[in-house]
Amino acid sequence: MEPGGAPAPPKLYGELAGWFHLLTAPGDYAEEAALYRRLLAAAAGEIGAVLELGSGGGNNAYHLKAHYELTLVDRSAAMLELSRSLNPECEHLVGDMRTVRIDRRFDAVFVHDAVSYLTTLEDLRAALRTAYVHLRVGGAALFAPDHLRDTFTPGTRHGGHDEGQRSLRYLEWTWDPEPSDATYLVDFAYLLREGTDVRAVHDRHVCGLFARDEWLQALRDTGFRRAAARPGADGTEVFVAGT
Repeated sequence: MEPGGAPAPPKLYGELAGWFHLLTAPGDYAEEAALYRRLLAAAAGEIGAVLELGSGGGNNAYHLKAHYELTLVDRSAAMLELSRSLNPECEHLVGDMRTVRIDRRFDAVFVHDAVSYLTTLEDLRAALRTAYVHLRVGGAALFAPDHLRDTFTPGTRHGGHDEGQRSLRYLEWTWDPEPSDATYLVDFAYLLREGTDVRAVHDRHVCGLFARDEWLQALRDTGFRRAAARPGADGTEVFVAGT
């Protein structure tokens, strides 16, 4: 645990950041990024400048940068460094989506699954406010949480990738030990190979779980108009809202 009882940050975004693209490869995001482009275009029309909050290793940006002028913000300097190696033409800024302020407006704001790490409604509302204050009039924001309270089901996944002398394999277990609170857990077991050496690492991710109506009410309270849930990737729901 961190000071004050907050959950420890996932190893994947700090000490293991260099392995991130072996867990989730940029090339796997083409279809998902195209879906987000269509949803944003339907909500905001012509889009040039886009702010991505919680941009991580830059997997979505890898596909979106051909269509938008991207500013990428993440609280992890290690993840931003990884993204710079993939997306050197994009602007990268260290910042927390709850508090960061940039002195300009954008046509759209995009928040992928990093929004899932907000574990209280107060933090969620703060991030929605960040998105709102950075949008031009008529702009749109898209938020893509991994799960909603209404449709949450536990499950497991596995996978991984190879790159030269390094390989990663993972088992991902999503579960909710306390259904009465506003969080769920994602436990990862990583097998990391470098040459002939293999080590195992456990990594716990604590994520927020809110109902669809809580999301929509928070968006309206922030000042967004036309807030709606839309079908996302792999059976998920995303939230699209305009100013």
